[in-house]
Amino acid sequence: MKILRIIALSIVSILVFSGCQNGPKTPTKPVIDTSLPTPTGIKVLSDMTEIGFEWTPNYNERVKGYYIYRSTPNEQSGKLHRIATINDRYSSHFVDTKLTPQTQYYYRMSSFSYKNRESVPSEMITVSTKKMIPPVSYIKAIVGLPNRVKIIWRPQDHPRVSSYIIERNDLSSTKWKKIAVIPGRLSAEYIDGGLKNNYLYKYRIKIKTFDGLISAPSEIVEAQTKPLPPMVQNVRASTDIPKKIVLSWDADAKPDISYYKVYRTLNPILFYSYYAKTKDTKFEDLVNDNGKTYYYKVTAVDVDGLESLRQSSPIAGSTLDVPKPVSITSVKEDGQSIMLTWNSNDNRAVIYNIIKEFNSKTQNITGLSSFSFQDRDVIPGVEYKYTVVALDKYGLESEPSEAVVITIPKDR
Repeated sequence: MKILRIIALSIVSILVFSGCQNGPKTPTKPVIDTSLPTPTGIKVLSDMTEIGFEWTPNYNERVKGYYIYRSTPNEQSGKLHRIATINDRYSSHFVDTKLTPQTQYYYRMSSFSYKNRESVPSEMITVSTKKMIPPVSYIKAIVGLPNRVKIIWRPQDHPRVSSYIIERNDLSSTKWKKIAVIPGRLSAEYIDGGLKNNYLYKYRIKIKTFDGLISAPSEIVEAQTKPLPPMVQNVRASTDIPKKIVLSWDADAKPDISYYKVYRTLNPILFYSYYAKTKDTKFEDLVNDNGKTYYYKVTAVDVDGLESLRQSSPIAGSTLDVPKPVSITSVKEDGQSIMLTWNSNDNRAVIYNIIKEFNSKTQNITGLSSFSFQDRDVIPGVEYKYTVVALDKYGLESEPSEAVVITIPKDR
C-alpha cells in the first residue's frame, strides 16, 4: 500500500494546477487519497471545437465531485492544467469548448472528496478535434458586367455552414476587405455593385459556421467590369442650312450601342445640357433663327446604360445667316426714267427685290436677276426712294441696302 501511494503521488506531481471552474483553486501540490475511487468508464466524443466526456458516476459518499485536466502538444512543459471542477458526484457528462479544430489534446480525470483530497488520476486520454470545414471548392467571377461583378460558387454540403463571407481586393491595396456576408448554406450567388468601369477586382470566399468558425479562404478569382463605350468620333455640324443645324457622326463599331445623346449649349464654356437622343448617327436641330450658333457634344449609350465620355472640344454648328446687304452704286434719271445700279456683296445672292417708296406709297419690284433696273413708271416732280434686297436660293432676304432718293425735275 505504501509503494502504491508513492507511485500515485509521483504521477500527480506532474500536473500543474492553474485555475478551475466552479471550484476552489488547484493546490500547488494536491493531496492524494488512494482510497478515493478513480473515475472509470471514460468515453469521449469530439467535434471541431468541442470534446465531450462521459464516465461512470461514483455514488460513494466520500466523493464530492470530479476534476478534469488538459494539456496540448503546443505547451512546451507538457503539463496538464485543471480546466473544470464538477461539484456533484452524480454528474457523468462534461463538454470542453472553444477548442482549436484538428488539434490533439490530452486529458486526465480524478475524483475529489469533501476534504479536498484527490484520487489517483485516470490513465491519459488522447483525443483530437475534427478538421475544420474545407473552403469553398468552386468559385467563378462573371466578367464584363456594367458597374458590377457577379460571383457564383458551389454551396458547401456541411450542415454547420451558416453563411459565406465575400472578400474583395481592388488591386490598390494588399488587404482584403469584407464586403458581404451571405446567409444560408445553399446560397450560391452575390452581385457586387457600384464598382468602377473597366476596372479589375479580385475576390475570395470564406465559410462561417453556426458556432463562429471561419474556414480558410477559397481560391482567388479576378473579374473586370465592363468598359464605357468608346467616345463618339468625327462629329460634324452644318453651317449652311437655313433654320436648322444638322449633326452627324461615325457609327460606333460596338454592336450593343442602344442610342446616342446630344448635348447643347449657347456658350462653349458654359454647362452642356442634355438636349435629345437618337438611334441614328444624324440629328436635325430645328432652329427658328438665322445665323444662330450652338455648340454640341455627342455620347453613345449601350444596352446596359453605360455612357461614353464626351468630346473634349465642342463642335460648333449654325443656321444659315441672311445674305449680306447689297451696295447701290448709282442712281440716275433721264427725264423720263430712273436707272439704278448696284453691286452684290454676297455670292449667295441669286435674286434681287427693289422697294420703291413715293407719295406715302410702297411698291415692291421683285425677281430681278441683274445688277441694274430702269424704272419708267415715274412722274417728274415726285420724290422717289429706293432700297435693294438680295435673296439666296433658300429665299433668305438680306437687310435692305442704304436708301437712295431722287426726283425728276418738272421743267428742264
